[in-house]
Amino acid sequence: MFKRLLMTAAFALMTVTAAAQSGDIPPALIVNDEGGPVSITGSVTYTNLFFTAGVSEPLIILEDQAGFVDRNRYFIIPVESQVLGQITSDFFQSPFTYSLTLPIEPKGSLRDVDQDDQTDTGVMIFAVAYWENIWGDPYLEERDLQGGGWSTAYASTRVDQNPAAEGEVRGGKYIVYAPDDQQGFPSGFGEDGKLFTADDPIVRLPQGYTLVDMDTDPFTFDRSRRPVVDLIEGEEAELDDFSGLSYAEAFDGMIEMMRREYAFTELKKVDWDALSAQFRPRFEEADRSGDAQTYYLALRDFIWAIPDGHHRVPLVGPLRSLFEQSISGGLGMAIRDLDDGRVVVNFLTPGGPAEEAGIQLRAEILALNGQPIGEAIRQTQPWSAPFSTKHTLRLQQLRYVIRFPLGQQVEVTFRNPGGEPQTVTLTTVDETQSFNFSSFNVGLSGFEQPLEYRLLESGLGYVKIYSFLDDSRLTITLWERMIRAFNEAGVPGLIIDMRQNGGGSGFLANQMAAYFFNEPLAIGITGQYDRTRGDFYFDPRGLRRFILPPPELRYGGRVAVLIGPNCNSACEFFTYALTLQDRAAIVGQYPTAGMAGSQKAFVMPPGVVLQFSIGRTQDEQGNILIEGTGVVPTVLVPVNEDTLFSGGDPVLEAAVEHLSGS
Repeated sequence: MFKRLLMTAAFALMTVTAAAQSGDIPPALIVNDEGGPVSITGSVTYTNLFFTAGVSEPLIILEDQAGFVDRNRYFIIPVESQVLGQITSDFFQSPFTYSLTLPIEPKGSLRDVDQDDQTDTGVMIFAVAYWENIWGDPYLEERDLQGGGWSTAYASTRVDQNPAAEGEVRGGKYIVYAPDDQQGFPSGFGEDGKLFTADDPIVRLPQGYTLVDMDTDPFTFDRSRRPVVDLIEGEEAELDDFSGLSYAEAFDGMIEMMRREYAFTELKKVDWDALSAQFRPRFEEADRSGDAQTYYLALRDFIWAIPDGHHRVPLVGPLRSLFEQSISGGLGMAIRDLDDGRVVVNFLTPGGPAEEAGIQLRAEILALNGQPIGEAIRQTQPWSAPFSTKHTLRLQQLRYVIRFPLGQQVEVTFRNPGGEPQTVTLTTVDETQSFNFSSFNVGLSGFEQPLEYRLLESGLGYVKIYSFLDDSRLTITLWERMIRAFNEAGVPGLIIDMRQNGGGSGFLANQMAAYFFNEPLAIGITGQYDRTRGDFYFDPRGLRRFILPPPELRYGGRVAVLIGPNCNSACEFFTYALTLQDRAAIVGQYPTAGMAGSQKAFVMPPGVVLQFSIGRTQDEQGNILIEGTGVVPTVLVPVNEDTLFSGGDPVLEAAVEHLSGS
């Protein structure tokens, strides 16, 4: 009898202990109770036109959400918690599919989220998320994670896209692993609308995996073995598509979007009301007439009215033929400004109209069709417009001022070296040599590697980086191979040629610059429009810094960066980063292009893809970086007859001289 009483007392104690451990938390209401998920499949739909750019190693992972639970934007997802899935269809065709097998016992970060002020074992909380692997092994490191945190797009969670919301999860699905059946988890967001806060209603989870659907109220707890979990692109990542609207309606959508989100309205003194009044009647006329050419020209001229080099209208539809007609005739020469104010001939097409008329190399051009050359240049509207800087505009005006329709007669007043002014009448011919010669991209084949490097005769290293939008994985592989090779060879100085770099990923550019530093220096903070605030928001926790590579992959020698007006966007951020602590000499004849806005793409009728600047990058003092000014050379190479006709590469030669003499 006494033994039986002891046993009854022990049973009662066990019951009380279990109740205390569970805190009287009610059990979660389970649907599809098949013991819990063992594998997950799903699809990823993307509309963002930049989604696949530069990607060669896309990943689907089980993403540890401890960073969100802690509200720690610098949380580095532990390698041991990362479970890699398989992409099971063509990644470059939206939507693509994936499959992910769950480990029997995951190694995620445990977090106690039952809000009972007691220390419990906690649960592991995961999202399924898309990432790109660029550095190191197949698992994601700090640089791949862009500094840490959690996914705000292309994940199984639905995240508030307003910048000031700081990545709050508002819905979607979590995969939660409970190591036993005594752990609590929210069954809703509570009155504050936030997850993992004190007012969350809590339920107790069964041991093992449970899929939590946060798009229902209360949450749905699903224990099916093979659930389908599609990833969510996110509202701000989705493509804005006005292509199904009338011309005028699409214009209204475009200008209202830009009015809110354009990053440089004040800097560039853009008057949206005036632009609307000026251009909307042209779009209305295109609707009334049904004339596509009227529409395309209105769209082109509207974009040209905003001086931002990122804003380009592709030469599609009638614009292609208009462009070709307007520049089809050449005079057989190219011209350039000199520092002393003269405009001289720096190229002659053999047997072209200019050469046949006796115009010589170095001839000064004085007038076109009786108009002083300076005025003719200023009145020229290049088809490659718009531009963020005056020097880029001027160089393109020099290129286009001497292009005309085919067969047109042009009166040219010039002065050959040592001669007197002469006036000749030339007839334009079908020649593109002079036009190609003055292109910023002259010499490029389109088959270049992301970067190419070699050792110069001077003993200095040389690398030309063509893009930060090429294969990112290959770019880093080549970059680190170069750093190792130059370090092992004891190369004392490195020249980085950025003169034909069209830009791309600003993050990639910044982190490649980190290989030249030993401190995680601040490199800027980017703000974007926040709908809830009605203004641009700069989260102070979003200050970007270098993420340093291993010490053996840092280069400590002298550095010079070659720049020009065809160093655009991410290229400029790389160059700016190397001005910190005067790490590199910036060598060139002109500043960079002055294009610093991060971009958003959208679609106008009938499928014309455009983009505009939505991100404004500033330094810690609030100064806007790069936009409208570019990065200015610290070693300025003159533009004179000696450099223009040197037959070599005067900018490269100036860099060699500077590094050799340092």
